Amino acid sequence: MRHFLFLFLGFFAGLYLSWPGFLILENWKCFNEIIAKSADNKISFKAAFEISPSYLLKPKNRTMASKIRIVADACFR
Repeated sequence: MRHFLFLFLGFFAGLYLSWPGFLILENWKCFNEIIAKSADNKISFKAAFEISPSYLLKPKNRTMASKIRIVADACFR
């Protein structure tokens, strides 16, 4: 049980240090809005400015984790 507690606290602390706005509801609305617009092939300027040039130049790096990281960086930082 103690190991799960440390695992959970470490995971939560890592998320909070990476994305401090993770706990704010307004940021989650931004996250959901970008996801909804991306389904319609529209992207917000906020998310577009978060994309690094290396991501655009190397199309092989486009995994689901990298897409989530870009959207989370746009809303939670």
